[in-house]
Amino acid sequence: MRAVVIEAPGKINATTVDDPEPGPREVVVAVSGVGICGTDLHVLDGHLEGSEYPIVPGHEFAGTVAAVGSAVTELAVGDRVAVDPNLYCGECHYCRIGRGNLCERYNAMGVIRTPGATAEYCAVPVGNCYPVPEGVPLEHAPLIEPLSCAVHGFDLLPGRLGEHYLVYGAGTMGLMMAQLARFSGAASVSVVDVNAGRLPTAAALAADRTAVSADELDRPEGWEVVIDCTGAVPAIEDGLTRVRKGGTFQVFGVAPEQAAASFSPFRVYKDEITVVGSMAVLHSFGRAVELMARNVIDAEVMISHTFGLDEYADAVDRFRRGDGRKLQIRP
Repeated sequence: MRAVVIEAPGKINATTVDDPEPGPREVVVAVSGVGICGTDLHVLDGHLEGSEYPIVPGHEFAGTVAAVGSAVTELAVGDRVAVDPNLYCGECHYCRIGRGNLCERYNAMGVIRTPGATAEYCAVPVGNCYPVPEGVPLEHAPLIEPLSCAVHGFDLLPGRLGEHYLVYGAGTMGLMMAQLARFSGAASVSVVDVNAGRLPTAAALAADRTAVSADELDRPEGWEVVIDCTGAVPAIEDGLTRVRKGGTFQVFGVAPEQAAASFSPFRVYKDEITVVGSMAVLHSFGRAVELMARNVIDAEVMISHTFGLDEYADAVDRFRRGDGRKLQIRP
């Protein structure tokens, strides 16, 4: 089969590899689409702790079951599935207390050690497969994985109705978080992005106000919830200053491992600011499937460009430039 392989940090190759065979409790998925996200760039650039090379990237994906293992009864050839790419050991302290996303042996398809889905076919555990509901186009289903990350992010927020939200970044995750905030009963949703070309989409989908700087939004009292979806240190440092007293700041975007941000510990203490991280997916994939089926996310608008396997390098370059919204490879 054809696949994209990251041979080493910075080295991409679209090539031919062996077709996967399903283990007893695995299925092989014929990949219909796989999204590109910032984590893929961290893997490509060698900036993600634990990534092993060579590796087939791609962790946001869906497709049709093409083969089933000998002990699989839950799925059949032809079933449409979205796949949770996270793989936990099930034995460590964090797995035992229900915090699998913090697993001491954490693995993820296309990210750490197991081949991902930027390929014609991908072998996956049957337990990681979720049927795609009727009415959800298969080309939209790869968005379920990033949506499940956003749902987990919301699990860690206060969840109070009628609060004001500020989201940094109008890429895929920023747009998803803004839409979830609107769906969850926010009093207002504001979105900031230094790329002004992204702001009209944010306004069309969920944002009451948009700007290239929070200074333009004229809210001196701040916001109850501020979410950084960029992973950029300047955005994180600015966002921490925008949190209202008693409010919450969420580090949602993935910063480089060695990045460091400055903040005022005194203000965090004095104003009782809560700072919370959000890592991947935790008990949220199934709920993301349900939300996708309810059209809580405008998937048609979210996907802006599609590419073939041999165009992966071009897609990555476009992603780095901030062109478009969700970029999708369709093998």
